[in-house]
Amino acid sequence: MKLATGCALIIATMMPVLAHHSFEAEYWDDKTANLTGFVTKIDWQNPHAYIFINTKQDDGTMKEMRFELGPPYALVRGGWKKDTVKIGDKISIDGAAVAKDPKNNWVGAMQTTSLTTAAGQKLPTR
Repeated sequence: MKLATGCALIIATMMPVLAHHSFEAEYWDDKTANLTGFVTKIDWQNPHAYIFINTKQDDGTMKEMRFELGPPYALVRGGWKKDTVKIGDKISIDGAAVAKDPKNNWVGAMQTTSLTTAAGQKLPTR
């Protein structure tokens, strides 16, 4: 019985680790995008925070993009507060990695990616 309980605990503690992904598995590290748009949603959660923005495409249509940031604790260390970016704010994201799956409207923060608020505050994204 003790062995079964021990195995169950080990498996339960490993599940979050197994669920986490590799950056290289989801994003091109040599294809980047620069985006400007209005924030539609913010998910301040672990293991990554996310910001969704509506951005204008070359053909004039609007497209919602999901931007993956680092974990909240790292953002706080970089100067973020939970309310630094709010829904409706205009932001710019420079140097975001493009998702490998073309169906995904996702970009991810690389080490060199930055986010600039409408007030001109430049913030790290990892």
